[in-house]
Amino acid sequence: MSDEHQPGGDHAPDSSAPAGQRQTPIKAKDARPIVIGIAVLVVALCFYFVLLGKRGVDLITSGNAAGVGIGIGVLILPLLGIWMVVATVRAGISHQRLAARIADEGREIDVSRMPRRPSGRIERDAADSLFAQVKAEWEADPDDWRNTYRIARAYDYAGDRSRAREMMKRAVAQERAERKGSPGDR
Repeated sequence: MSDEHQPGGDHAPDSSAPAGQRQTPIKAKDARPIVIGIAVLVVALCFYFVLLGKRGVDLITSGNAAGVGIGIGVLILPLLGIWMVVATVRAGISHQRLAARIADEGREIDVSRMPRRPSGRIERDAADSLFAQVKAEWEADPDDWRNTYRIARAYDYAGDRSRAREMMKRAVAQERAERKGSPGDR
């Protein structure tokens, strides 16, 4: 989950907006450094996977039973690595698409004025209070991907990463179903 569309700056939220919702547009951060960093990591991983695959083939062609067994195991590692990289990049792209849509609709959670720890994380009591507000919105309409996205972010702010990931996956699936169900949104 990215902070690319988190609110920042000195915008005052609209008092008529639902809990933690921003109605004023925000300036998007420059994502190029992040994209370049991800590209460098993917290229480095690809290089590593090629080397590992070559080593696996060398072990298999060695002819002895132990070498063949280890070589097959070593060949499985790059395949798993490729799958993990593809899954992670796809999830990141999906999360960014949802973040952009939420920002365009002015429904991101405004955390710009919340009290913070020295580490930059939102203080626990404030995060819990925000979570309670967002949870009430989600419970009113759990089938709306926007509410599911917002509760995923609220879980993240509250420090519950596993539930945040689970709800973000659900939000992605709901948004995908909405796009496929309504041709005008494509």
